[in-house]
Amino acid sequence: MDSSTMPETDHHHEVGVETFRLAVIIGSVREGRVGDVVADWFIRQVERRDELDIDVIDLAEVDLPFGFERPAEPEPHDPAHAVSSAFTVRRRLDAADAYVVVTPEYHHTVMTALRRLADWHGRPWQAKPVGFVSYGGTTGGGYAVERLRPLFADLHAVPVREQVTLPYAWELFHEDGSSRQPAECEEAARAMLDQLAWWAVTLRRGRERHPYAA
Repeated sequence: MDSSTMPETDHHHEVGVETFRLAVIIGSVREGRVGDVVADWFIRQVERRDELDIDVIDLAEVDLPFGFERPAEPEPHDPAHAVSSAFTVRRRLDAADAYVVVTPEYHHTVMTALRRLADWHGRPWQAKPVGFVSYGGTTGGGYAVERLRPLFADLHAVPVREQVTLPYAWELFHEDGSSRQPAECEEAARAMLDQLAWWAVTLRRGRERHPYAA
């Protein structure tokens, strides 16, 4: 979904189903990453659910600044405006009601790109739920999630309890991207998305009634 210009959100696709926008953030930026396979599998799980509008934010395609000096935002008529990643991503994060971070674990911690995203865009996360799909070796990326939970809590987000953990992820998927352990993996994704959906709708109603004060 191209969300550089976000449309108005219709919270009901069909009668009785309250929808919300989910931003799936692919945290690895390395060449040959397993993250593409993991993210594609998870996106297929999301697409099965009627209440979700999905926006995929791939940090390998985002040019976030390294320093602390904030660049000037281009004027709307400037052609650079459409491709100014720092500001385009901000609008997409603002438009989301919930987030899922797909993250590997490197040296028992998270990738720099994820940390930079969080540091540069603090306000959009506030009073919104965050879920995690992690992958890695023995721990399945668990150390990365342990570091992301307090980070997002400090940004006033709400990390949900359930998560998807994929140890030795490179062995978990067939060449076509399907899981070798479909029941176990899909149940973990379902449980997390169920919690995420409840929090997304509940917190959105709260923000609409009482703007969140950080």
